[in-house]
Amino acid sequence: MADWPAPGTRVQRALAQAGVASRRAAETLITDGRVTVNGDVAHLGQTVGPNDVLRLDGALVLAEPVRVILLSKSAGTVSTARDPQGRPTVLDGLPDDVRLYPVGRLDIDTTGALLVTNDGDLANGLMHPRKAVPKTYEVRVEGRVSAAGVRALRQGIELEDGPTLPARVEVMDRMHPGSTWLTIEITEGRNRQVKRMCRAIGHPVQRLHRARYAGVGLAGLRTGQWRFLTRDEIDRLRGFASGTVPR
Repeated sequence: MADWPAPGTRVQRALAQAGVASRRAAETLITDGRVTVNGDVAHLGQTVGPNDVLRLDGALVLAEPVRVILLSKSAGTVSTARDPQGRPTVLDGLPDDVRLYPVGRLDIDTTGALLVTNDGDLANGLMHPRKAVPKTYEVRVEGRVSAAGVRALRQGIELEDGPTLPARVEVMDRMHPGSTWLTIEITEGRNRQVKRMCRAIGHPVQRLHRARYAGVGLAGLRTGQWRFLTRDEIDRLRGFASGTVPR
């Protein structure tokens, strides 16, 4: 991680960014006197920068390498780091040299593009509702969707938590008996939003697959496979996270 920690970073956040502990646990390490900055015992609220030497129990704390992974999520896996019920998680089989966590969630029965990272700032930026990060789904719904139904999805649907923003919706050239395949691109991140939108127009979702996240697609990946993102892809994601990439 270049220029780590950024100037003005609080010590507990720098420790969390380095993968030493969560920010709350890092605060305990500091109050216990186990952390030093340039040889002096650190204190809560202290800030550090790239020229400071940070140590924990005398051991040098170094920047954790940034990992950004695209996973083709399979059905039956939960989008958490650990599951109390013992179900398989999206982190199973991924590198374990750093602490990873998924960027948002997909339902257990939903498949497709899921980002996994150890970069908290990137993840938080991508999930922030004001950043309007596009997410594209391929959806099979029950019944034949009329032109009026497509228009309703495009214009916005009134849900119990308020109206949705306009969506990009197209009927796919894919046949299935008694069903319709749609592509739906949304820029919100509400819980089960696509399923609720389709149910609201009378066409419950039968299958849901996220094809792209922030323009990053699954080409070359089979279900359950993953890959590291390229530098260009990460830079583009950072643009979305900072709000500098136009849709």
